[in-house]
Amino acid sequence: MKPIRHLNLRLIFAASCVLAVGSSTCRGQAPTIEESGLLPSGAAASARPGSMDSLLGAMPGSTGGGMGTQPGRGDMLFGRLGASPRVPTSISTPGGVYQGPPTQRLGTAPQPVPVPRAPFYGTLEVPKHEGMEGPPDGLTLDQAIEILVKHNLDLLAKRYEIPQARADVLTASLRANPIFYADTQLIPYGSDSVRRPDGPTQYDINISHPIDYSHKRQRRMNYAARALQVMEAQYQNEARLAIGMVANAYVDVLAARETVHYAETSIQGLNEVLRIYRGLFEKRGVFSSDVDQAVADREIAASGLLDAQESLRKAKVALGEMLVIGPDQAELIEPRAAIADQAPPPASCDELIQLGVASRADAIAYRLGVGAAQANLELQRANRFSDAYVLFQPYTYQNNAPYGKLSGSSWALGITVPLPVYNHNQGNIERARLNIDQSRIQQSAIERKIVAEVRQAYREYEISRQLVDRLRRTVLPQLDRALKDRLRLFEEGEATKIAFHDTQRRYNDAAKAYLDAVVRHRRSMLNLNTAVGQRILP
Repeated sequence: MKPIRHLNLRLIFAASCVLAVGSSTCRGQAPTIEESGLLPSGAAASARPGSMDSLLGAMPGSTGGGMGTQPGRGDMLFGRLGASPRVPTSISTPGGVYQGPPTQRLGTAPQPVPVPRAPFYGTLEVPKHEGMEGPPDGLTLDQAIEILVKHNLDLLAKRYEIPQARADVLTASLRANPIFYADTQLIPYGSDSVRRPDGPTQYDINISHPIDYSHKRQRRMNYAARALQVMEAQYQNEARLAIGMVANAYVDVLAARETVHYAETSIQGLNEVLRIYRGLFEKRGVFSSDVDQAVADREIAASGLLDAQESLRKAKVALGEMLVIGPDQAELIEPRAAIADQAPPPASCDELIQLGVASRADAIAYRLGVGAAQANLELQRANRFSDAYVLFQPYTYQNNAPYGKLSGSSWALGITVPLPVYNHNQGNIERARLNIDQSRIQQSAIERKIVAEVRQAYREYEISRQLVDRLRRTVLPQLDRALKDRLRLFEEGEATKIAFHDTQRRYNDAAKAYLDAVVRHRRSMLNLNTAVGQRILP
């Protein structure tokens, strides 16, 4: 009977091997473990709707994505102290731990809604009320910025990245759960166990608790907290860029409103010219065709006024879209601000450069990113060491009844320590170390970019200011006097209509150039604010 028994055992073993190797899909129940860390989902090219990708772009100081699986993950560590405590390597080997938030390429700020501009035609003339701010209850730039920050849908969506980062801090602080394991060993085949004793059947209950002796949890918490600070700075930078866009949209409305004022003043001037032409026609000083030409010029100016009013409407709608205001309500927006520069000059260019490098949100984000990269290096070094497991086996029951003896119970205590002979996290450690140098280079690059942007914005501010000042103080007054004198001489019959129209054309060209220069300078003031990262000009 013994050969038959051994043959049966060999057949069972062979059949088990064939099933294990030949089966395409194997299913089994392993001890259920709640992972203590957050596995990265990988880098994403862009934030997809409903995805977990960050809307704020890549986090400065991050390593750039997941690390892949480590050798041996999914295997079981076998040890024995009384019973056989089984510890899945997914929680005892490096790689299955918190790696920080998922990353992607740096995002760009959303582009402002383009305002379709029809080519303006007609004449322009500088109004006498230049510098007026608009109605007292109008929308100020400060109010527009406040509405943007509170209600802009793009900023609202990106603001959710901050509580999500706080959730990552919570995830990083979670502890690994202990493992409960129960088994039955030495179960005999057949009923003749008394003649062939294989040992009494044993029933075990044990609990294994992980011991984080390398302080991985503290390193995870530190890294996640620093990542939260970087995320907050990134959101502040997105708000800076959005404020710069709404400021430019606000200037578009001011510029369109000022164009309407220029066109209205021009029509008033052409009405006076038409009056003179009709008077000269009655005195036989000009022909009827000259009067018709004057009427046509006035109508062209009136068409230009319609064009300017439509451009103003479009600019208001574009601003309203950024402020989440419906088109009908946006058309009622009346800004309260002057297009002309009425502010004292800012500090020197060098002082503004220092201010921008020190306080701009993207520079702060990259400086914090270097600290996050250093915290990640500490985390990866801690991840080299797997958790130790303390085993407490409170109950072991040995059934000695088949042998006619009393059954016994006992308990056991032990520890399982994976020996760090092979460093399976050395690649991640090297990657994190290199990422510190990479983050420092990125920090230097963003600081150099800020220096260039502030210097260019300050240069544009100075050039446009000089342009406006020269046109306002020199060119326009001289052309205005020349036009009035030429109009008086033309009305008195001492100047030809060709000379008068030539003077008027020069004045119109100068008025258009002056309006463009004023708008350019007003825009340069706000762009300087964006470059510095602070409101230094109104």
